[in-house]
Amino acid sequence: MAVKLEINGISFSYGSRRALRDAILTIDGSEVVSLVGPNGSGKTTLLKCINRILKPKGGVVIVAGKDVSRIGLKEIARSVGYVPQSAAHSFPVSVFDTVLLGRRPYVSWGISPQDKEVVAEAIALMGLEEFALRQFNELSGGERQRVLIARALAQQPQVLLLDEPTSNLDIKHQLEVLQIVRMVATEREIAVVMAIHDLNMASRFSDTIVCLRRGEIYDIGSPADVITEETIRTVYEVEVAINGNSGRPHIVPLAPVAVAVN
Repeated sequence: MAVKLEINGISFSYGSRRALRDAILTIDGSEVVSLVGPNGSGKTTLLKCINRILKPKGGVVIVAGKDVSRIGLKEIARSVGYVPQSAAHSFPVSVFDTVLLGRRPYVSWGISPQDKEVVAEAIALMGLEEFALRQFNELSGGERQRVLIARALAQQPQVLLLDEPTSNLDIKHQLEVLQIVRMVATEREIAVVMAIHDLNMASRFSDTIVCLRRGEIYDIGSPADVITEETIRTVYEVEVAINGNSGRPHIVPLAPVAVAVN
């Protein structure tokens, strides 16, 4: 399996506050990697450094053998699809045209039949056919999230970055979206990296878990290796019980770790 993404020593700071330090990660095609950790641990910052939304203070990001700091934004957009937590603006554009924006890196003189075919396929994959002619700003938060994922898939990326892809979805649509993400990674050999808070969903759908703590990678490995009572206690300061089998641990929260008061 070809390596799709290499992260070598990536660091980033917001002013004097260090947000990420010496992150190292290698991801193959067809692999789903979940970034987990408390708020402020560096998950979103790492995603934005991969996509060159943020310029790292140190280190290198390589996508499909190319250093993203040395290629143009158009070429990056052909290789990396990015879905933020929510749409920055609510705009009166149809769902079809919103997904069509994902073809911008490929368009030169006009929209081709192939572009339209790719868009229709992405819309169908995300179960959005009935919304294709609806206005994006008329949709619910969860429906908008699915449209943004479809737009990223229309880019036909080698790496797909998802920042909290299930944050606005009910439990049914959470499962549906993550099942699609899992299928797309496998069938299209896309490397998927997603920041996610739900550890049980991460455990169920991921090949690899990357646990971040205070801007550093605290642990990395299979769900069974990373999602342990000790790790959750240290990283999240919560006592849990771990259930499950077949290498897919399931967390049952018990109580916050007791903090001594002087």
